[in-house]
Amino acid sequence: MQSTKYSAEDEQELMARLWAPQYKDNPLAFVKFIFPWAVKGTPLENFEGPRKWQREVLQTITDHIKANKGEVDFDTLRQAVSSGRGIGKSALVSWIVIWMLSTRIGSTTIVSANSESQLRSITWAEITKWLAMSLNSHWFEVSATRLMPAKWLTELVERDLKKGTRYWGVEGRLWSAENPDAYAGVHNFDGVLVVFDEASGIDDSIWAVTAGFFTENTPNRFWLAFSNPRRNTGYFYETFHSKREFWKTKVVDARTVEGTDKQVYQQIIDEYGPDSAQSHVEVYGEFPNAGDDQFISSLVVDDAMKREKYKDPSAPIVIGVDPARFGADATVLAVRQGRDIVKIIRHRGDDTMTVVGHVIEAIEEWKPAMVFIDEGGLGAGIVDRLKEQRYKIKGVNFGWKSRNPAMYGNMRAQIWGDMREWLKSASIPNDRFLKTDLISPMMKPDSKGSIFLESKKDMKARGLASPDAADAIALTFSYPVASRGEYNSKIERRVVSDRGMVATSWMGS
Repeated sequence: MQSTKYSAEDEQELMARLWAPQYKDNPLAFVKFIFPWAVKGTPLENFEGPRKWQREVLQTITDHIKANKGEVDFDTLRQAVSSGRGIGKSALVSWIVIWMLSTRIGSTTIVSANSESQLRSITWAEITKWLAMSLNSHWFEVSATRLMPAKWLTELVERDLKKGTRYWGVEGRLWSAENPDAYAGVHNFDGVLVVFDEASGIDDSIWAVTAGFFTENTPNRFWLAFSNPRRNTGYFYETFHSKREFWKTKVVDARTVEGTDKQVYQQIIDEYGPDSAQSHVEVYGEFPNAGDDQFISSLVVDDAMKREKYKDPSAPIVIGVDPARFGADATVLAVRQGRDIVKIIRHRGDDTMTVVGHVIEAIEEWKPAMVFIDEGGLGAGIVDRLKEQRYKIKGVNFGWKSRNPAMYGNMRAQIWGDMREWLKSASIPNDRFLKTDLISPMMKPDSKGSIFLESKKDMKARGLASPDAADAIALTFSYPVASRGEYNSKIERRVVSDRGMVATSWMGS
């Protein structure tokens, strides 16, 4: 630790600063203040401050704290970060741990990793390294896997601030999948921070136990998970998929991080291939592809996200609607014009009539040539109501026979196949949830060789979210649509029958 001697006045000033909102409620400001950035003769003399992605995560914590101010029922911040290697994850973990320990008197911090070796040799070593450089390093005592306030500090806090210090500290905690209950036991009204380093390797049972740490209604509850995305199974994977509505998530491509050796990452890509598991995990910060049975490759989607928009005002506007009612799934409206996705609109927790209203709003705004709606389940009522009001819509059942039965086993597989071909020349939004939806489903050929798409039920069994946005886009390929033309007025609205639809070349436009 630092040997700097502080006068009573200096100590008082340092405490006043760190316990005031300026640093207490702003971890980025804390990190900039507490460490000797750009100070000659220190390990940080060549560094001006945190990297951009690190600043963004710290800002997320600040925003969460501000959002909880004045509330009665406080939220727990759940943040998951998936990244390529060598970007400074362990450094960021250290800063957050030291910030929590320094600014929230009486709080408890638990740090875990995927293995004892990772925890002791890397994560804990990094934490103690950064603590040694902090202005307040003399406040704390370090053991093999614990950080505790010094005796003089606890005496001061208990005497002058009338605060309990029994649970104040940081523990590097090991875990066992065979005995997950041994991991439990943290409850603290002064605040709880749990950090998972290399979270992809932490057993699901430990994640389940950890959820019980956050039962107290306090604003100081933070659960952060960092990892290279080495497995496309497990709870960390699910935070980006089936559980993504409960977590703030961030993906960091190592090539975008300042101060990293870009040649190393390019070598990985060149050696193993741009769509290899190694490139996804070590460089892009993305989960590896499911395998050869993946229906749409991530490379196709990435190219479509990077492609410049090709505006064609003569192409018809088509809207696809994938309805959902309550639950974790979303009702999604996808607006497509030719090669471009104009807009993706998501709504959650709505009943049938509310969804009808959303569709009408989209029709009035975009004046589509046709609206295709998944009429399975909830969708049937939506279709009936819109037809009753004489809107130009058509219901589609995913289980219908495909137009190409020799290749595709049903309508859903058909329209996904058409969407896959369209993606090769299309432009789509840089939307991570959309990408996940597009690349998640697997091919399921039957004994005759006809291709089916993995069902939503089977996807959920694998911990994947329903691909609502991708289904909505696929619906726009249900049938060929004539040129855009002018949309009928409300008075002239009519329902177009199957026989009345005009086959054109716009199917893949």
